[in-house]
Amino acid sequence: MIGTHPTLLALILTLSCSVAMAQPPAEPLSLWYRQPAKQWVEALAVGNGRLGAMVFGGVAQERIQLNEDTLWAGGPYNPANPDALEALPKVRELLFAGRYREAHNLISQKMMAKPLTQMPYQCMGDLLLTFPDANGVTDYRRDLNLDTAVATVAYTIDGVRYTREVFSSPVDQVIVIRLKADKPGKVMFTASMKTPQKASVIVESPITLVMQGVNGGSRGIAGALKYQARVAVAASGGRIVPGDGQITVTDADSALLLIAAATSYKSYKDVTGDPEALTKDAIAKAGTKSFDSLLKDHVAAHQRLFRRVTLDLGTTAAASRPTDERIRDPNKANDPQLAALYFQFGRYLLISSSRPGCQPANLQGIWNNSMNPPWQSKYTININTEMNYWPAEPMNLGECIEPLVAMVMDLTETGARTAKVCYGAGGWVTHHNTDLWRATAPIDGPQWGMWPTGGAWLCLHLWDHYDYSRDKEYLAKVYPAMKGAAQFFFDTLVEYPNHKWLVTCPSLSPENSHPFGTSVCAGPTMDMQILRDLFTNCIRAAEILGVDEDFRKQAAATRQRLAPNQIGGAGQLQEWLEDWDMKAPEIHHRHVSHLYGLYPSDQIHLRTTPDLAAAARRSLEVRGDEATGWGIGWRLNLWARLHDGEHAYRILTMLLRPERTYPNMFDAHPPFQIDGNFGGTSGIGEMLLQSCAGEIELLPALPKAWLNGSIKGLRARGGFELDVQWKESKLANVTVRSLAGGSCRLRYGDVTRDLSLVKGKSAQWDGIE
Repeated sequence: MIGTHPTLLALILTLSCSVAMAQPPAEPLSLWYRQPAKQWVEALAVGNGRLGAMVFGGVAQERIQLNEDTLWAGGPYNPANPDALEALPKVRELLFAGRYREAHNLISQKMMAKPLTQMPYQCMGDLLLTFPDANGVTDYRRDLNLDTAVATVAYTIDGVRYTREVFSSPVDQVIVIRLKADKPGKVMFTASMKTPQKASVIVESPITLVMQGVNGGSRGIAGALKYQARVAVAASGGRIVPGDGQITVTDADSALLLIAAATSYKSYKDVTGDPEALTKDAIAKAGTKSFDSLLKDHVAAHQRLFRRVTLDLGTTAAASRPTDERIRDPNKANDPQLAALYFQFGRYLLISSSRPGCQPANLQGIWNNSMNPPWQSKYTININTEMNYWPAEPMNLGECIEPLVAMVMDLTETGARTAKVCYGAGGWVTHHNTDLWRATAPIDGPQWGMWPTGGAWLCLHLWDHYDYSRDKEYLAKVYPAMKGAAQFFFDTLVEYPNHKWLVTCPSLSPENSHPFGTSVCAGPTMDMQILRDLFTNCIRAAEILGVDEDFRKQAAATRQRLAPNQIGGAGQLQEWLEDWDMKAPEIHHRHVSHLYGLYPSDQIHLRTTPDLAAAARRSLEVRGDEATGWGIGWRLNLWARLHDGEHAYRILTMLLRPERTYPNMFDAHPPFQIDGNFGGTSGIGEMLLQSCAGEIELLPALPKAWLNGSIKGLRARGGFELDVQWKESKLANVTVRSLAGGSCRLRYGDVTRDLSLVKGKSAQWDGIE
């Protein structure tokens, strides 16, 4: 190019880029890239709640990594340790005597689960589509449209435009892949499958690939599941040629692949299902429909949930850049739409990994490419599982909590067994983890597992679903689970010698060590806060249902005797009964368990308990902002509850850094954990609307970076739905719709307005100064 005129050179480069470089998708709520994924955390996630896929978008070979939400290791088992009950009195004696390490050792010897760890969630395998060798690829783009839940790969070779579309249909219970070209006879590929499971892949018919096998065992628990994945191939034009473990399509105009998968899991105690019958039935039914019909039904089912909430934080030129480039850009203030995209991506992930009839979203949602993923991708219920569901109610996805509710109902059964065997107690209990088989005994070791309030925390979600919906029929269904959780603590709370408070013992403040060489203790602050909520919500539920007057009195009396929140010598909210915080080995610990009372609870609030709110702020300052992905997500919600919009925004930008957000927008713990995504979505919502302390507060933590904007469709307690708009950092108007009928108080700063609405009616509040 030496000697070329500068203006001509610029023109040539511009024309070259316009041909070779793909342009952004038309849908702004899209993740998009100009290159295929090389790593799993670059691939794009689709899911229907039960079936998940990661789409890599390769040109020479497409990898579709598959998951089915009941494919876990092991089978039904009971890990409760029969030696625990005998050891319990001595453990309590040691803890009350301050002999913490001795108590730790005795718990390790006598009270932990057998086996010591639970079962891992596992991948199913891959569908591989191998294409003829091709050079000169131009105009490559892969994207994930959040509004339609369709992943698309498109590129041009030798003047032919190739397009690949992938979605996981919640209607037809299959993963759908369409391949097409804009010229006839150009679609050619070979389909095959591979898996790390104990399985085989066969060509069952000229158009059908089948992968079938059994799950593996773990920790001495034998595998008890059969599973099958079935792929049906159809083509328009051309030929379909079966081979040895593969099917080849040549010279077609387009092709359609349907993937069905299932296991023999029917419940945590029943593995007699027929995966072959299930996959054949799903393929047969879906196979009667055209691609357009499959797509239409899928999009309608997705948008019925996804389109309930819209968020506009403004858009700049940065929004036209590929998603991975935007994540790498340190100037997040110049890209407000990135926060809106992240918010909606969290909602998309919840819809895609937690639908009625499925398993709850685990540590990785439903997306996992490993036989033994980090932390086994279990349900970690000392924060992570709950965080997964923080966006459900306020972000207008109440249906998505149904799998969590169903799991809690299972845990009341397995947890009753653990309560009796390990504590000699009634009711039910679960500790800091559970799995597909609903194991409830303490696992991993005393440092992490000896924490009995996991089930009690899950009961907050049972109550919240009622509080947002006001569905009395639902409340009557879940009330026995709440009551059973309370009954366990009526039977196991013990008197703390120094103050005569009732406390949990043994327990711990997840997963943080105190100054005496362990985490095991009596009555940590978080436990007391969780139990205060549990007893309060049980009393409310019993009053609404008109039942159990004596139980209500017992719950109120027990609640009155719980150890109170305390402010320590450094002005912080104490994490333990004693003022140990500033002497703890990890004062910057990732968990902020003792701040449960600030969020997700509202026991601590700026207006109702200002001294405790100030102490919670001090605790956050001591703890620091830097943490794991989910730890940053929790801090975001906490700073929003403190009405500090600028600090909350700073936390959000930390969450959006490439150190905490992978190129495909998955949360980086690291490694991947999905809870940070859900915590981030929840935190953005909390910055704009809070429904706590008996009020609906508008724009409580609005940062300067979001000068103008709107959010529509957020839900609030009491069965209300709101649209909020602001201009020049001030509230412009709000519309409130009542879904259940009732009264609410709106607050904007120091201004309040009380509304009483009949079901189905709305009111508007304009021009607030």
